Amino acid sequence: MIEPVKVNKQHDLHMRSRKQLELTGVQNVESFDSEEFLLRTELGHLTIRGNHLHIKNLSLENGILSLEGNVHSLIYLDPGSQGKNKGILGKLFK
Repeated sequence: MIEPVKVNKQHDLHMRSRKQLELTGVQNVESFDSEEFLLRTELGHLTIRGNHLHIKNLSLENGILSLEGNVHSLIYLDPGSQGKNKGILGKLFK
């Protein structure tokens, strides 16, 4: 019997002085504006909230995203949480 190869998913986040974020393992930028980013990462959805947020560098081929601005919060959405059938917006606005 052949066992499936396990792929280690990697997602790292580095923040400097709540002003700069560098992320790896980014699969897609679902939505963004100057106050909120919704990202799909290797380890689930991530919401970044703040003000004056903007993209400094983005490479989805390499899974890299750099942001600048005032970061207020980072929220990971648990994939196994209640409301499994809801869409992303339903999870955000419980």
